[in-house]
Amino acid sequence: MPSLIWSKTKKRLMNLICEPLQSRIDLHVIAYRKAHDQMGRAVLTVDKEEVFSMCSITSMREEYYREDEIRRKWKEDERDVKTNLEIQALAHEQLLHEGIYARYDFFSVVEDYIQSPISELLKSDDVLVKALTMLDRRVGKRTLCRWKDFIQGEHPLVQRLYMLRCEVENIQIKHSGETELPY
Repeated sequence: MPSLIWSKTKKRLMNLICEPLQSRIDLHVIAYRKAHDQMGRAVLTVDKEEVFSMCSITSMREEYYREDEIRRKWKEDERDVKTNLEIQALAHEQLLHEGIYARYDFFSVVEDYIQSPISELLKSDDVLVKALTMLDRRVGKRTLCRWKDFIQGEHPLVQRLYMLRCEVENIQIKHSGETELPY
């Protein structure tokens, strides 16, 4: 994605972030221009601290290992193209479920996120979509309070952003896992 398109996309995405967090959250796309493949990464920062990195090289390496692991379990022939594509798709899906993204996955998720209604986003199982939803201005306090019961089972990034959002919205989270609105 060229930098001009990313700058417009970033602006649209940042406009969806709730106002108290707009100055604290930032998204960066880093390109390693002198690298042989010019791969890079996308980064989510909170208070200028990197909290989530979506590195293409890391993702591709993990996908290779995951494919090898699946291939050994399935005991499949490496020359079968159809099976190889299935294994690759399964490995990629597993990585996304675990929150291991490449930079190109980030762009794909962000484009879909911006174009989707909030009702659809709230039902998503994607880690990055859930993380962005925690920051979204379209998500109200009552919805945040409803998530208190199942947030513990979520990816650490989603949990962290949930806690941050509750903090800026003045939603008290009691030690027993209960939430309390300030009014």
